Amino acid sequence: MDTITGTVQAGGRLDKALAEASGLSRERIKALIGEGRVTVGGAAVASASARAAAGERFAIHLPPPADPQACPQDIPLSIAFEDEHLLVVDKPAGMVVHPAAGNPDGTLVNALLHHCATGAGGRLSGIGGVARPGIVHRIDKDTSGLLVVAKSDAAHEGLARQFADHSIERAYLAVTSGHPHPPSGTIDERIGRSDANRKKMTVLPKDSSRGKRAITHYKVLGRMEACALVECRLETGRTHQVRVHLASIGHPLVGDPTYGRSPPTLRPLLRELQFHRQALHAAVLGFLHPLSGQRLTFESALPADMRALIDRTGQGNR
Repeated sequence: MDTITGTVQAGGRLDKALAEASGLSRERIKALIGEGRVTVGGAAVASASARAAAGERFAIHLPPPADPQACPQDIPLSIAFEDEHLLVVDKPAGMVVHPAAGNPDGTLVNALLHHCATGAGGRLSGIGGVARPGIVHRIDKDTSGLLVVAKSDAAHEGLARQFADHSIERAYLAVTSGHPHPPSGTIDERIGRSDANRKKMTVLPKDSSRGKRAITHYKVLGRMEACALVECRLETGRTHQVRVHLASIGHPLVGDPTYGRSPPTLRPLLRELQFHRQALHAAVLGFLHPLSGQRLTFESALPADMRALIDRTGQGNR
């Protein structure tokens, strides 16, 4: 069982204070209090509406995570490649990769299970367990683009080795707030979980014992009004890497609700376009086929929502 410990940062209603300090939602905090899993100052908490005092130590004891059995669902998939060992999927924005708390179904895994249960789809690798069959890597719910999925354990192991040794080719297209300067460069900064908000990642000091080294090579492809189209090529694949790295140089992704605010001049357009996600697309994915050794490279065009954003902001020369 995992335990979250920390110090209350500001007084006020207890569930609100603990949510801010822990990164959990207030509803989750209330449920855990009701289960007797929260202590403040060493004493069990009985009420979510109790008052918290700044500086008090708290402990939140999380129950072990359930490993839900994902069920097949008939959800359309855009498949760029498939053979008996693996498939490459072009994931739309808004789709979660695998079931988890708050997203029990409607995920890419649910769609893959249906695909593999019908026709000549075959099966998925079992290495990821019943909740994550075939999943070798992930991209965020609101990031669109390419993922490779393993259908056999041999393919899963071979792909995992390539991710571990950073030999996978990955390029993302991003729309950033403002115009990065210089227009190309390398961001080499450690990334780890934020102390202030456990749901966020952050850049850490280079000599930190926490987190992992992360390297992003970026290049501006086009300058638009108050934003830019930027290609990011990854040497490493850390959680939220592109989002955190670009925010760290003062140019967060347009539409990113976690790591930065969009330029005020763009907000009316974003509302008009109903653009409610970070402007990030996994555009290129390349690797060696883990069984045949053949080099495979796939490209995915910008989705319609990012294309409309670029067109409306007046893309210049690329």
